[in-house]
Order: sequence, then C-alpha cells, then structure tokens
Amino acid sequence: MKKSILSIMLLGIVTLLSCQNINAQNDKKGKRPMAKTDAEWKKILTPNQYYIMVERGTEPPFHNEYDENFEKGYYKSAATGEILFRSEDKFDSGTGWPSFVKPADMSKIEIVKDNSYGMSRDEVIEKSTGLHLGHVFDDGPVNRGGKRYCMNSGALIFVKTK
Repeated sequence: MKKSILSIMLLGIVTLLSCQNINAQNDKKGKRPMAKTDAEWKKILTPNQYYIMVERGTEPPFHNEYDENFEKGYYKSAATGEILFRSEDKFDSGTGWPSFVKPADMSKIEIVKDNSYGMSRDEVIEKSTGLHLGHVFDDGPVNRGGKRYCMNSGALIFVKTK
C-alpha cells in the first residue's frame, strides 16, 4: 500500500514537471518573435548559457561573473544582444547574484509565475525569446522601488562604457 501511494506521488510529480517543461517549450516556439528550438539555442549559446536560459538553471551564488562587477556599463542578453539592465541600477544585495532595482526597458522582459521546486516565485524571462534570466523579489532597496531583479550572470553579457 505504501509503495503504491509513493509510486502515484512520484508519477504525479514527474507529470507536473513534464507539463511545465512542455508549456515552456510551446511558449518559446509560439508567440515569441526571436524564439528558437532547443537545438538551435544549443548551437548559439555556451553550455552554461544554455543551462541557465533554456533549461532554466541557476548558477551558484558568489561564484559567477557579475555579482561583484560594479563597473559602468550595461548588461545585454546573452541570447539576443538586447540591453536588459544598466550598471546604475545594480546594487549589492548580498545574495551572491547580480541584482538590479529595475530593467533598462520593461518591454524587453516579462514576469511569469514559476512554481518549480515547490515554491511560487516571479520568474524574469526575455520577452522576445521566452528564455530564463532570473527572478524578481520584493526585497530590494525601498528608496529605489523595493524590487530586486536577481539575475544569472550566465544569461547576461556586460559591456563596459566610459
């Protein structure tokens, strides 16, 4: 009896995760003007970028390229080259990931519900592709809007300016 219940629970979890992945795949191929198949992204992105953006992975905190980068410049999408964040909106959140108070242009991103891993979070995706960038939380600096756009360095490319 216990084995049957456990088997049913595991089957339910696998089904749920599969459905989430299928919905994400369909979303990427549907209404997104710059969407590509996973195979096409695999040819364009580095393995780390693919893991983060396509497989919706997360890089380790404090061990990523841009957590401690406070040079003047902007951060563009590793997939499309679109400018997503600016250095003047970056702050040290102490979380180990690059954090911003706002995107450079809200029309370039989209916030979608992420119910993976038993949590409910707001995922930040690139609007034109549907690819994962990170998450947004309501624990940012109050005097700067209260948001923390917690991004993965692997989804971004920094361009230094003068």
